[in-house]
Amino acid sequence: MSTTARAFGIARSLAMYYGVPLRARRLRRFYAQFVARGSLCFDVGAHAGNRVRCWRRLGARVVAIEPQPDFVRLLKWLYGRNPGVEIVPVALGRSAGTAEMLVSERTPTVTTLSREWVEDVQRDPRFAGVRWTSGGHVPLVTLQALIERYGVPEFIKIDVEGYEAEVLAGLEVAVRALSFEYLPATRQVALDCIERLGTLGRYRYNWSTGESHALAGPRWLDATRMRAALTAMPPTAPSGDIYAVRDNA
Repeated sequence: MSTTARAFGIARSLAMYYGVPLRARRLRRFYAQFVARGSLCFDVGAHAGNRVRCWRRLGARVVAIEPQPDFVRLLKWLYGRNPGVEIVPVALGRSAGTAEMLVSERTPTVTTLSREWVEDVQRDPRFAGVRWTSGGHVPLVTLQALIERYGVPEFIKIDVEGYEAEVLAGLEVAVRALSFEYLPATRQVALDCIERLGTLGRYRYNWSTGESHALAGPRWLDATRMRAALTAMPPTAPSGDIYAVRDNA
């Protein structure tokens, strides 16, 4: 792995998530609808930790899950002494074990455990300059195992580049609210996430495009309508996050 390329990638992530004026304030306003003071949140794919910072400022306790060693070190440097943050250096999946991590040195935000996702996005012109190499194997645990250890979270953010459905396969209870990334070019992953949540409870859905930190839909949708909205997006549409709130929350 190129040290220079990796250093560039980490610096790029820091600039992206910490270097944009007013983004932190906008992020807090957005997440205030999901995260209350004293609540527990899971940040699955914590990366550089901007959600950790946001949720702590909203008064929540945070479990930050991140398998990339460089970003684990960064999270420990930024938040390791914060009593409201627990940093867990693992990946999540449908069962405990290990999995190969595919690392993009210059763009570490698209590091993934899904080789199928890599093969799919390489056909997307927006990923034309991205290359992945093996980052070795990382330990896998399940969301349910983390819940048994830390408690049931009020909110879970899942951003793991095509492995979101595998993460949700390891969840056995209907949590109050969560989000997972979608990419129209690989929309089946998000559709599988909606399908999985439907086995756990009844949820309402909305979505946010890119880093807008604003809900795009004028109203919350049931699972059928969310699937239809996702299916109608052209493959070239921007990625974003789908938000799910349990109906009886």
